[in-house]
Amino acid sequence: MEFSETTLHSHHTDGVLVIMAKAPRPGMVKTRLAQTLSVEAVTELYRCLLDDTMALAHALRSVKVAIMCPASDVQELAELAAGTTAVVAQQGDGLTAALTSVFAQFAAGGQRVVAFNSDSPHLPVSVLASAFEMLTAHDVVVGPTHDGGYYLVGAKAAHEALFHGDGMGTNSALDTLLARAGRLQLSVGFTDLFYDIDVEGDLTRLAAELRLAPARAPRTAAWLKQCQQAVPRLRSAAGDL
Repeated sequence: MEFSETTLHSHHTDGVLVIMAKAPRPGMVKTRLAQTLSVEAVTELYRCLLDDTMALAHALRSVKVAIMCPASDVQELAELAAGTTAVVAQQGDGLTAALTSVFAQFAAGGQRVVAFNSDSPHLPVSVLASAFEMLTAHDVVVGPTHDGGYYLVGAKAAHEALFHGDGMGTNSALDTLLARAGRLQLSVGFTDLFYDIDVEGDLTRLAAELRLAPARAPRTAAWLKQCQQAVPRLRSAAGDL
């Protein structure tokens, strides 16, 4: 399905929330979890995380939602989105190129744009709303993670130098981003400290939280309930889902 520029820049919206995603293919997503789960299980987990992330994104009624992905993944992700979400090919390879593409494409005319990762569907929707609010008073907004990366970044202009050579989810990404924002004299606002799903500890924490509140990410909660029977470490961490 193709989406026009008008579709993404409707005058009825206050901004664009862009999910950074890949097609859920074996061996291509969440590779650090392969020490805990089979490749097939990791792939299915990512599919559930992405589904719940899209649902979370659409809970923000005042913004448009898009997916930014490698060009080779557009068709598969468009099929998964089933017409609910614009799917746009990034220019170039890797996360740096993807982030640069997000703001080059969507931050025209000062529109507020937030790029959000595809593996934090348990994030309260109020945090996403606060990211857009912060962009009224700041040049950049960042959502820091506990491991030194960031789960979202927003801006209302394209700042290519902000992302060159780094991306979300690495141990030095946040410090690098903030240093570059400082050199560019950009003001930065922060949303709540949070975590994404990269390693086993993240997954066991998520399983425990979704045991108490499965509605936060229902597809992922259902998958974890089934998966814990085969993964004792998830079972011991999460209790009886």
